[in-house]
Amino acid sequence: MSINSERDIEANLQIGPTDQGMVRLFIESQGIEVPMDFDPDEADEIAEEIRAAAQLARARS
Repeated sequence: MSINSERDIEANLQIGPTDQGMVRLFIESQGIEVPMDFDPDEADEIAEEIRAAAQLARARS
């Protein structure tokens, strides 16, 4: 599966801080839960990547 492969799967995404000072992305789909914890600096890098991808997506449409 590549980033351009479409799938008919629904998922829920929650983002928030943990009590341990991490940023958690929590993904739930079809009974599977995936918690992904990042330190704040990693979370900032991910946010920058999301912003850059959004900017490229806007330019392509």
